[in-house]
Order: sequence, then structure tokens, then C-alpha cells
Amino acid sequence: MSILALPSESGPPDVAEWPVGRLLSVAARLVEHAWAESLEKLGLTHAGLITLHLLGEGPMSQTDLARRARVETQTMSRTLERLERDGHVERERSVEDGRRHVVTRTESGVALWLSARNLEADLFPEVEDADAMRAALLGIIRSLSERRW
Repeated sequence: MSILALPSESGPPDVAEWPVGRLLSVAARLVEHAWAESLEKLGLTHAGLITLHLLGEGPMSQTDLARRARVETQTMSRTLERLERDGHVERERSVEDGRRHVVTRTESGVALWLSARNLEADLFPEVEDADAMRAALLGIIRSLSERRW
């Protein structure tokens, strides 16, 4: 039975009756799976997509990338290793501080970013009031981020 199936007398409750937190959780999982499947076809991960997006602002240190992506430095290092291996980024020692690496997108990385940047529009249905939904999601993220970080 589908997660969105209508209820039967003995079946699960109608999805429309679920609390908002449960709806958000299920939607997040479904979105994550859809993203992962589409990105995998491009040879990219969600973390790689975020990294390529951030590098669109210009070269950045691994530490800054990790902070901006809200991941641990080790996690970013693994993401960069894969992107570098696949030829999508380059890492060079910083001229100012030899302990740091500066990361840039390669032409291949730019091309991959351009092919992946419209996945959201291709994957997800249009929402009647997308601005309101976006504002609500940003409010949730800000509120919970303040508690966590």
C-alpha cells in the first residue's frame, strides 16, 4: 500500500490527518531519495552539488566550504576527494597559509553544476504558494539551527 493511500476501516490514518512534523519528515525523505536518484545519474552526490554551488561564488578554503555547507571538515574533505578524483574541483595549497587548501571548480565542475542546477524544477511539483512554503521552511531551519549551532 502506498504511503498516500486512502484509509480503510482497519488501515492507517489518512495522510491529510498527519501532524505537520510527520508530513515534513516524510516529505524530506521522499525529496532526499528523488534528489539522490537524479544526482546519481549525473555521477554526483547531494554534498557534491552543494559544494559545486558554493564554489560558484569563487575559490574557497575547505574550512569555509564546510562551515558554509554546515558539515564537519572531515565530511567536506571526503566530498572534495570525490569531486577532485572525478575532475570537478581542484585543491591547491594557500599562498597565504600553507596549511590550508583553496578549492576551485574546474570547467568540468561548472558543466556538471549547470546540468544539475535545474533538477529541483524537473523533480518536484509546483506549489501554489511557493514563497509562503519557502518562508515557512526557512523559519523552521533558522529556529532549529540557532538551537543546534
